Amino acid sequence: MPTYKELKTIIEGNAMASKLKRRFFCLLRLRLRSSNLVIVVVKASVFQFEKMKFMKLGSKPDSFQTDCNDNTFVETELASDIIVKVGDVKFFLHKFPLLSKSSLMQKLVASASEENIDEIQIPDIPGGPASFEICAKFCYGIVVTLNAYNVVAVRCAAEYLEMLETVEKGNLIYKIEVFLSTSIFRGWRDSIIVLQSTRSLLPCSDDLKVVSHCIDSIASKACMDISKVNWSYTYSRKRFTSDNGHTRQQLVPKDWWIEDLCELDLDLYSRVLSSIKAKERVPEKVIGEALRAYACRKLPGFGKGSVTERNNDMKSESILEAIVGILPLEKGSVSCSFLLKLLGSARMLHCSENIKRDLVKKIGRQLDEAHLSDLLFPANGEENAIYDVEMFLSIVKEFVMIERQDPGLVFDSTKIAVGKLVDGYLAEIAKDPNQSLTKFIELANMVSADARPVHDELYHAIDLYLKEHQELSKGEKKKLCRLMDCKKLSADASAHAVQNESLPLRVVVQVLYFEQLRAALPATTCNGCSGATEIGSGSNGSLRSVITEENMDSVPTVEDIKSLKSMVLVNGGVKTGHRSSSSDSNKTTEDKGNGKVKAIAMPKKIFGKLLSNKGGSGSDTTGSPDLSKPEDSKSTPLRNGRHSVS
Repeated sequence: MPTYKELKTIIEGNAMASKLKRRFFCLLRLRLRSSNLVIVVVKASVFQFEKMKFMKLGSKPDSFQTDCNDNTFVETELASDIIVKVGDVKFFLHKFPLLSKSSLMQKLVASASEENIDEIQIPDIPGGPASFEICAKFCYGIVVTLNAYNVVAVRCAAEYLEMLETVEKGNLIYKIEVFLSTSIFRGWRDSIIVLQSTRSLLPCSDDLKVVSHCIDSIASKACMDISKVNWSYTYSRKRFTSDNGHTRQQLVPKDWWIEDLCELDLDLYSRVLSSIKAKERVPEKVIGEALRAYACRKLPGFGKGSVTERNNDMKSESILEAIVGILPLEKGSVSCSFLLKLLGSARMLHCSENIKRDLVKKIGRQLDEAHLSDLLFPANGEENAIYDVEMFLSIVKEFVMIERQDPGLVFDSTKIAVGKLVDGYLAEIAKDPNQSLTKFIELANMVSADARPVHDELYHAIDLYLKEHQELSKGEKKKLCRLMDCKKLSADASAHAVQNESLPLRVVVQVLYFEQLRAALPATTCNGCSGATEIGSGSNGSLRSVITEENMDSVPTVEDIKSLKSMVLVNGGVKTGHRSSSSDSNKTTEDKGNGKVKAIAMPKKIFGKLLSNKGGSGSDTTGSPDLSKPEDSKSTPLRNGRHSVS
């Protein structure tokens, strides 16, 4: 136990104690022998001590002494006539003071007298020897001080000793109940301290309704109108701030109470927050913020203030499951980032599938708010892949299911955001050499067509996958590239694609084909266009007739290639039988009416392959169809009306 001088040094080191020094030290001198007061001083800051309510009972000076053998006795002229053993401590007391206030002691003394026993055993009294000592001092009329730290233990001990009104008016139970109802439960901090102290006294504290009264008191105060919050409302925030030498009171935020409740243990915290939710006076967003703050304090990896031991997985799992069980139902009450962190922890802690499923459903409802980095869950140890694609697939499936069930709830901007997220995820997993093609295609197909107005990011993901998985067969490459719609590539992506040697030849030809069709559109049609231009909206439906379901996946015929070639090889371009002296893209201009058409030059390697198929029947190395059968091609108004510019 610290000495008076040591305690004085501690208190004087706190600037906030200046107004309390005189009053505190006077009290400290009187009560230095009492371990209860020392506990208050050590555990609570001076600022808390100033606000803490306490009750003094009795008037006689303390005459209890403890010897070196932990035996407690009363300094009095009368010899003790009863020994009460509580745990390992023996109390040498007198029968009369105890019997006058405790019904249990009357029974125990009567039973001991019949058996000629001088020592009474009380092994299981709540609060142990410390609580019994306070009760015994009350019986002797010695001054005792009750506060938020010891009042519950003394209340449970008094109940155990049956210190009822039927034994004596104004007995200890009655006085404590008055103190709790008129002082403790009316204070914010005292209620929290008392509630926390009840945990070690269960089930007695629960049976006496102390826990329920504390919870109701705390919940009622948390639901109060913030304009009526007039106490120093939090441990960690200052009520007053200094502005240019002038002190002004800060406005109380709506979530003023969440940090203080983080001090509670899980079971009590869950009951308090459930009670706050049941009153339906606090916005669900504040409830969500309270849960986030508690997770940051108690779960590893959630924040700097995390205090949970990383090796205590069972405790962390219980905390996480409790948080998920209290999560508000309202969409947006908690951020998607927080939900994804919970899901990541649930995977790491091997929580139940029901917990993971609940989190996946909540994440799917607000997937458009997610960041790609939060979705990159590492794969389980049994898998060879880098990322857990199955988990991301389940989240996207949840979003798609919501979209199909009630399309009106999902805006176009939300779909596009999710489409970009999926394409970004595809680009990440494409770099994994062990990523299966089946999962890659399945995930890419989850996104609806209107969620991808432009296919640039999807093309980027496909390009990465092809370069990382060069062992793919012709059929697999063809299957992969079918994910991409060449019409929805921007000019920059098309320019990259026609020079991309990883793509099958038929895809490169299709990109060239659609790019030339886009370039052939009248200038007035493309006024104000940016990015990818949708093909098929030309005048009289001529361009629309080119892009039909029948020829969408087919390769342009020799007639079409000749037409494309004539547009590319103008003004010093590559000619048949010769190689270009540079690998850079060639630019050509066609004067047609008042407009100018920009053509894309084909790289010499691909161009050579195209020319090699003219008049022949051989197939290219990527499985492209035979390009040497002009009689199979379908004539369209656009093709018949095109004039050669070579």
